[in-house]
Order: sequence, then structure tokens, then C-alpha cells
Amino acid sequence: MRVGLRGLTTRGRSFLAAAVAAAVSAGILGEKDLLRVAVLLAVLPLLAALYVGRSRYKLACHRSLEPHRVPVGATARVVLRLQNMSRLPTGTLLLEDRLPYALGSRPRVVLERLGAHQASSVAYTVRADVRGRYEVGPLVVRMTDPFGLCELTRAFPGTDRLTVVPQVVPLPSVRLPGEYAGSGESRARSVAVHGEDDAATREYRRGDDLRRVHWKSTARTGELMVRREEQPWESRATVLLDTRAYGHRGDGPTASFEWAVSAAASIAVHLRQAGYKLRLVTGSGADVDATEGAGDGLLLDQLAEVRLDQRVEITTLVQHVRQRADGGLIIGLFGSLSTAEAELLAGLRANGATCVCFLLDSSAWLNLPTPARAEADQAHDTAALALLHSGWRVIGVDHGGRLPALWPQAGRGSQGFALRAAMAETVAGGVR
Repeated sequence: MRVGLRGLTTRGRSFLAAAVAAAVSAGILGEKDLLRVAVLLAVLPLLAALYVGRSRYKLACHRSLEPHRVPVGATARVVLRLQNMSRLPTGTLLLEDRLPYALGSRPRVVLERLGAHQASSVAYTVRADVRGRYEVGPLVVRMTDPFGLCELTRAFPGTDRLTVVPQVVPLPSVRLPGEYAGSGESRARSVAVHGEDDAATREYRRGDDLRRVHWKSTARTGELMVRREEQPWESRATVLLDTRAYGHRGDGPTASFEWAVSAAASIAVHLRQAGYKLRLVTGSGADVDATEGAGDGLLLDQLAEVRLDQRVEITTLVQHVRQRADGGLIIGLFGSLSTAEAELLAGLRANGATCVCFLLDSSAWLNLPTPARAEADQAHDTAALALLHSGWRVIGVDHGGRLPALWPQAGRGSQGFALRAAMAETVAGGVR
């Protein structure tokens, strides 16, 4: 009852004030009819406060997101189910779900009435054009009586999380360099000759299970030998995402970094579907193994929250990658590089790794005057040539470049940059 009285609206408080004035007037004038009016004016807001206060604690709410993970620019459907748990019907309900600014304005829905133990569902849609994880909720319900004398607000503490992941675009099938690099023997030999569960032998070590002793090898060598499982052939790939703040340009969804994040997501999903054992490394320190059980969701969730970092340098990224020598195929997505930074990336070509670079000319995301544009193009070409000399395959990316159109170059090599490199070396030789 006290909670209900605190929720009296201006109209309800006016009724009580009028009741007091009528009661005082009735006492002065001795009019019993006026006293009856005063009682009626006082009872109405009190009954409204009691009515709203009782229903306040007997509402249940459930929220569901369909789906919980959406790509940038897509919509998600939010369904709110409200149930009246009491025997009394509710008054008018105003529902307001709290949303972060990136998901749009707060939706407001009116439910006229919920009967005893009755439930009703309402739905609305949200859309985000920026990657990230967003909290949806809590739900705020404003309850009022039919006369508008009392209004109470209740917030349901439950929230749900909507994950907005980068846009993934389908890529054409391309035979990539280094696709047969990996651990173990070739799949054809392993499966056709021995089978994936075939066993090799090694010397017995203390603690080995004696049931794994291979007696034929023991008799042949004169030493106790045990079986060991042969490592199956597998293609490995590592996707690198450059998160240096000074390597990218532009703002918001159209920035060069957003192009790189979407490309990293598209390439990672494409390679996983092609059967690669995938590893995702970012300059900020994230190192994710996309195993069969985790699926693409683990990769996309990581990329949903990746941000530019002022402290990251190329040396940091190289160190993160070299903590594990996976070999195989390395695909890097880099912003603008200096010649020195490009030369540092040569250290990733250890263990026979094949390296492919999508080199973004991030200055193309800006409107530069002609002299500055020419200088930026020269710096971009110089960095690309340094990567070529260190053994990388380089694919240049300008503003407006589409990844599906650029992807086949990952298999063909760097003909354009290679030709420019040869011309530069010829000119330099002629000058000497």
C-alpha cells in the first residue's frame, strides 16, 4: 500500500487534496452530503494505489532474441512475453526495453489489459551497423489503473546479449599456395595404405601402457617398442589481423579497418569450410584456434569485439605468431606499412610457411590532395615491394575493392607488384 501511495499521479494527488478540502468544508458547513463526496474522492485514489500495488509484484517477464548473433546491417527480433501471475487483472501496461544507442531508440509498447494468469507477447526488431556485443534490457514496465490515478514502475533485471559480427561474404574456390603443407604424412598415403588409425612404433618409455607393446618390432630391434598413433595429414592456416591504429584510416563502418575485419572473417570461414585447421591472431594479442567443436561462432565472436590499438606494433604481431610454429599457410590483412615494418614480416616465413598479404592502402579511404595522394601511393608501393623481396605474395587493396574479386589473386601470386618490382630494379640498375 505504501508503494502504491508513492506512485500516485498528479491526478491522484489532486483527488486527495479535493477530498481534504471537501471534508473541511463539510465540517464547517455541517453538510453531510459534502462529507460523502469527500469520502468518495479519498477512496478512489486509495483503491487505485491498492490495485496497482498488488499487481506490481505478480508479473513475470521473459525475453528472447532471434537470433543471438547477427552480421552487421542485419536485424534481430526481440520477443517479450509478459504474464500476469495474480488473480486480479492488470491495468494498462507500458513496456519500455532499454537499448544501447547503437541499436536505436528504446521501443515502447502498450498492453491494454492482462487478465488473471493471462500472458501476452509483443515483439520488435533491432538493427546495428557497428560490430560489438550489446546488452538488451532491462525491461521497464509502467503500470497504471484505468483512471490514471496511480502509476508504478518496475524494472526486470534480466538482460540478454546481442552479438553483432562482421559481414561474411562468400569467396570463390581457389587452389591456394601451401594448401598441402601441414603436419603428418599426406592424406592419400595415410588413408589409402594404412588408414588414419594406423600405428607407428617408438622406443618404450617409463610409464607407457604395456598393452601398447609392439612385439614384432621388439623382436626385430631387440628393444622394447610400443605403438604410437600416427598424426594424420592436415592443412593449417593462420589468419593475421593488423590492429595498429596508425595503420588504418577512415571512421565508422566505412573505415579501412572494418574492411580488414570483414575480410578476416570471410577468409577464416572460407578456409574452415575448406577443411583447414585455422588459427586467428590479432595484433592486440588474441590467439584463437577454430576447432571443430567451436565452429565459426568462436571466430566471429572474437572479431565482433576487436578494436584498433594505439600500442600495437608489427613486432608485437610477429611475436604473437611465432609463439607457435604452425607453418602451413599464413594470410595477413595489413594496413599501411613502412618499409622497415614490411621487412620485419619476413620473420614469419619460417618453417616453410607460405605467406599471402592483403595490403590495404588505407590512405585511399581519405580525400587527399594530389601531391599527398602521389606520396601515399609511392609509400604503399615501396612497402609492397619490400614484402615481395622477403617472399610474401602481395595483393593490393584500394578503397572500394571487393574481396571476392581479389581472392583469386591469392592463388595466382603478385603479378602486378612483381612487374613493378622488376621495373624498379631495372631502372635502378640503369642508373648505377
